[in-house]
Amino acid sequence: MKFLGHLSLGLLGFYSLVNAFNGNIKHVSSRDTGANSSSALVDFQVYKPVEFDPASKGCSQVLLLMDHEFAYSYGKPYIGNYVPPKCDFDTVRINLTVTSQGRQFDRLALMYLNDTEVFRTSTAEPTTNGIIWTYIKEMSQYLVLWKSPQKIIFDLGNLIDSTYTGPFNVTLTASFTKENNGRVADVILPISSRQSAKNGTSAFTVPPDNATVSLSFPKNAQRAVVSISACGQIGEEFWWSNVLSQDVWDFNSTVGQLYGYSPFREIQLLIDGKLAGVVWPFPVIFTGGVAPGFWRPIVGIDTFDLREPEIDISPFLPLLTDGKPHTFQIKIVGLNTPSEDDISISDTVGSYWVVTGKAFIYLDDGENYNKPPSGVPPTIETPDPRFGFTRNLVYNATSGQNETLSYSVTVHRVLKITSGQNTWTQSLSYSNDGFFNQDGLSQRNIQNTTGLSISSGIGLDGKFAEYYTAFSYPIDVNTTYGVGANYTTIDAIMDRGLEISSTGALGISTYTLVSGPMDLQTRQWGDAHYYGVTGGPSYSSGDTSDEFHETSDGSTFSTYVHAINGTVVSGNGPANSPSLIVQGNQYPSGGRPSIRSIIGRGPDN
Repeated sequence: MKFLGHLSLGLLGFYSLVNAFNGNIKHVSSRDTGANSSSALVDFQVYKPVEFDPASKGCSQVLLLMDHEFAYSYGKPYIGNYVPPKCDFDTVRINLTVTSQGRQFDRLALMYLNDTEVFRTSTAEPTTNGIIWTYIKEMSQYLVLWKSPQKIIFDLGNLIDSTYTGPFNVTLTASFTKENNGRVADVILPISSRQSAKNGTSAFTVPPDNATVSLSFPKNAQRAVVSISACGQIGEEFWWSNVLSQDVWDFNSTVGQLYGYSPFREIQLLIDGKLAGVVWPFPVIFTGGVAPGFWRPIVGIDTFDLREPEIDISPFLPLLTDGKPHTFQIKIVGLNTPSEDDISISDTVGSYWVVTGKAFIYLDDGENYNKPPSGVPPTIETPDPRFGFTRNLVYNATSGQNETLSYSVTVHRVLKITSGQNTWTQSLSYSNDGFFNQDGLSQRNIQNTTGLSISSGIGLDGKFAEYYTAFSYPIDVNTTYGVGANYTTIDAIMDRGLEISSTGALGISTYTLVSGPMDLQTRQWGDAHYYGVTGGPSYSSGDTSDEFHETSDGSTFSTYVHAINGTVVSGNGPANSPSLIVQGNQYPSGGRPSIRSIIGRGPDN
């Protein structure tokens, strides 16, 4: 099987896919999906290109890690064995290529090396003529794992029956090169359920799982960072559109029970029960969410590669290097809002979040590090967050129903953790304005999350250093659900973005996805329509624009792409090639079975 080799990939592997369609390679998968390549839809995430297999870079080997069909695959992950190539390498990148044809949900997928999650992605929803996409990912941050044999576990739960007919044919390869990259972590410890020995997947499901593990750190640990991978599912998929818990039954007669605990979520990292840092999550929208027509062929921001925010736990190292095990817990919380004078962090949220984490540990080389006394806990300054909310419910006496609901939530939090010269600080702000009208059939949420984190202390070179990362997650979504005699509709408007500015930190960041400074601004906006016949087919059309600008690794990549009903109508590259376009005013909507599964409210069938 000939695989994609020395290529610099633009919009998610377009050029390699064009070559595939032109017959330069048969296909990346050994299985025939039955899709006609001339009419298959090429889905893509807009992101800065990653070179998969650079030429003349030492080692330069490509290994096939997986070639597998995920059909009825719930509880049946792919299990493979990885053996490192017999050459000197310091750079690893993976190429994930997926094809599918038929009808199917969008699915979440997680890749592990033994018990450590190293990649979280999700799928596009297939079409009758079939789809294909490729994602290239930097994986050198896990070099210490790639240097030894590993069990590869790839979990993509899927369903095949008379209605959901599309398997996902997945090919995963890795390139290994020698590029004289900088230092990466010496030790990586998983914060996971550790099921690889049983050929199981190691993610926690929170709730009901208690995502707590015990870790023992090397005594010569000098710096350490924890990354957290977490995303909501089912009642927590659209957490940013949830309501205050006292309002979950406000529109029961029209759209059913709403999801509660407010639209605010915080992911907490606790070490020995003490707060070590927090993550305020990015509102990921998967390809079946809000309205499927938005996401063909342009998928949502980060849909194919869910970023993992990082927390510098170096101030805890004097405590963690005492030779004893210490507990690490990842906790998901929302808000309790019984009254405007009584608002607090909730102990739990709805069902459910998929959660793992890992500790990247950098060891003392014995030359530049003056180790502080062990067993000493850090100074932790974590004042209570400042909360605010408003709420106004309007009842229509004529109809006997609630007519409108408006609510707003604001949260501000600062924390500072210090030990010697090592300090971790965070300052975060959040706001969400929600509004329901038409007896709950129409909903709009305008949310923004901003934050600044600063990590300072003695670097790996023995010198004092300070790093910062700032972010902003704006999102504005308006959905109106309609009911006819034998049909349902959704009309949706969306405007969302992601901004990250970072001076860089230790190694390759699981959050910025690069080493060193990085500046990213990306925005998606558009409108979409969904139409479903009761007991029959459903369709979705859409108009989506995507702007992207990133400066990192000494270069800048900027692009703009505009797609209407599955056709790229403006933008650079071979996306405009006729062989990559599917014409038509509407696509079959994909696999989600209900209005509730698409927008988070309405009937669940």
